[in-house]
Amino acid sequence: MKTLKAIAGLALVVGGAYVGYLLIPPYFANYQLQDYIESETRLQTYSTKSEQDIRDGVVKQARGLDIPLAPEAVTVQRGAGELQIFCAYTVHVDLPGYPVDLKFAPGSKSKLITK
Repeated sequence: MKTLKAIAGLALVVGGAYVGYLLIPPYFANYQLQDYIESETRLQTYSTKSEQDIRDGVVKQARGLDIPLAPEAVTVQRGAGELQIFCAYTVHVDLPGYPVDLKFAPGSKSKLITK
């Protein structure tokens, strides 16, 4: 009986580690993309870089992180001393017996600092 409990416990730990192995990378990549978007929003608020160039930079960063982000899914808006960057994408993860779609929507908004 002890052996059966030990095997079941070990199987549970291995299964949990495998699920973590599959789910952690998409969440970490989203975290990195969110960080990049926040940084770009702060920096590009004060630049004259075009909306298309900013969009291309976000898509390039996403591709570098293996994120399936289409250029049409990135919204960049300038106006009245502010810059907004928002996007949305879905990552499909095949868990054993339970495929799941993880939906992410990183974004940021920044305003000019005036006195």
